[in-house]
Amino acid sequence: MSIDTTAAASRQGMDAKVIEALGASERPPAASPITSSLVFGWRALLKIKHVPEQLFDVTMFPIMFTLMFTYIFGGALAGSPSDYLPYLVPGILVQTVVMITMYTAMTINNDIEKGVFDRIRSLPVWRPSLLVGSLLGDTLRYTMASTIILLVTLALGYRAPGGILGVVAAVALLLVFCFSLSWIWTLLGLKLRTPNAVMGVSMMVLFPLTFASNVFVPVDTMPGWLESVVNVNPVTILVDAARSLMDGEADGSAILTVLVMSAVLVAIFGPLTMRVFSRKS
Repeated sequence: MSIDTTAAASRQGMDAKVIEALGASERPPAASPITSSLVFGWRALLKIKHVPEQLFDVTMFPIMFTLMFTYIFGGALAGSPSDYLPYLVPGILVQTVVMITMYTAMTINNDIEKGVFDRIRSLPVWRPSLLVGSLLGDTLRYTMASTIILLVTLALGYRAPGGILGVVAAVALLLVFCFSLSWIWTLLGLKLRTPNAVMGVSMMVLFPLTFASNVFVPVDTMPGWLESVVNVNPVTILVDAARSLMDGEADGSAILTVLVMSAVLVAIFGPLTMRVFSRKS
């Protein structure tokens, strides 16, 4: 009996020390879905801080693409680079940001390989907050890429006829579409086995979408069979909407179509992604 009494007293003493270390106050409430999503969004930004090389896709690539296409295609298509800029800028803006959406899937896939999902499963947080937070963090990457492109083209002499409001509206519309598009790549990141496989599938989809469009040349210069395909390309519709806003002549039909496409993408791939994520985690 004395041994049992001593053991019980020892346990009570240890419990008291644990309570003293952790604090005797009530347990704090669990984080809300919004709070946990913002925390994971901040985590995505911290990863950039510790691995600055991740910024290459939103810094160097936009600058290279803008300068390369301006000076290579400008003289042949419009007579001079300066005359080509008003047509190119909205297109190169859309192409660059749409292309970097695939890095969302690669980030998710890396987290799976490193066992991050297993660690998050033990945390008292809203499970989908990891996905939502990653998408919010990537939205900031898209904003950075858009800003860099606009600064470079501003230095080259581009002035948007639609003014600042037109440019801001075009970028906002682009961010909405890219956020919805990222749900597709997130689903791929959950399903595919390696980051290399994610990149291969993403590039196979994105290259035809971005280059078989009106990013660089007007649709009416293409063969009839190709024109009919390009006209229904989502990237073409997005470029038309962004170009109309930056030119100060908003195309309500194109803008509405982009918003509807974005809503449909989220409505379809959002639940699918969440279902796959729940099964995997």
